[in-house]
Amino acid sequence: QAQLVESGGGLVQPGGSLRLSCAASGSISSINTMGWYRQAQGKQRELVAVITRGGNTNYADSVKGRFTISRDDRKNTVYLQMNSLKPEDTAVYYCNADILSTGRSLRGYWGPGTQVTVSS
Repeated sequence: QAQLVESGGGLVQPGGSLRLSCAASGSISSINTMGWYRQAQGKQRELVAVITRGGNTNYADSVKGRFTISRDDRKNTVYLQMNSLKPEDTAVYYCNADILSTGRSLRGYWGPGTQVTVSS
């Protein structure tokens, strides 16, 4: 069994920056694709960015050039550097990871989410 916990959310002014972290813990053999999703109030959850085990990345058009996803496999952690934040980025951000746990099958995990609010 594995768990994901996000950190780094908070209140920031437009144009500011935040760095989100998501640390996986538990019985982990390997972590494949990891990603960040977000859900704004009254809207559907959407993909923000993903990163494969090999380091390939993909971003939503709305965040390209502003957000950067990265990972540190030694720490079982994925990061999301968010720059030039806009009010439209306000949402709960969720970490997702495909994890192969020791003695278990590969499956997806979700963190509880961290609030990001961009406002003047």
